[in-house]
Amino acid sequence: VAIDTLKKMGIKTIMLSGDRQEVAEYIAFQAGIDEVIAEVSPLEKSKKIENLKKDGAIVAMVGDGINDAVALVAADIGIAMATGSDIAIESADITVLNGDLNKIVKALKISRLTMRKIKQNLFWAFIYNIIALPIAAGVFYPAYGLLLSPIIAAGAMSFSSLSIVFNTLLMRRLKI
Repeated sequence: VAIDTLKKMGIKTIMLSGDRQEVAEYIAFQAGIDEVIAEVSPLEKSKKIENLKKDGAIVAMVGDGINDAVALVAADIGIAMATGSDIAIESADITVLNGDLNKIVKALKISRLTMRKIKQNLFWAFIYNIIALPIAAGVFYPAYGLLLSPIIAAGAMSFSSLSIVFNTLLMRRLKI
């Protein structure tokens, strides 16, 4: 289910495995993974990730073993399974509890939503600053007589900050 959801999100899945090719292909087929690269060493996993990054891909590596530690560090984001080895957990940026792959999907959805909110908040902050700051600074006063009193400007700045906070809090209402 998690692999299908990742595919629907436009994410290509690749299995990097030290196992024999036949075994890795069988598991990848069962899970619905797009590509299999088998019989690779930990260093080769890391090199494959570096090559993907050079090609412009944003790479998330999911691993649970000692052999995955170098690749977890090489990836843009390393995701370890809490059921895995301590070195994998220490090497990763995120640790998924209970070995549930669906939590990886949830983490990706949360991160995408967070980036969307950051962009929205920056947009509105820039709009406010482009409009309100010149008026408050008196740029339009000589030509149009337009000026904000310091009290109104301070209130508008507070409103801008509050709107950003409330926009961010809207994330809590979404079901992910």
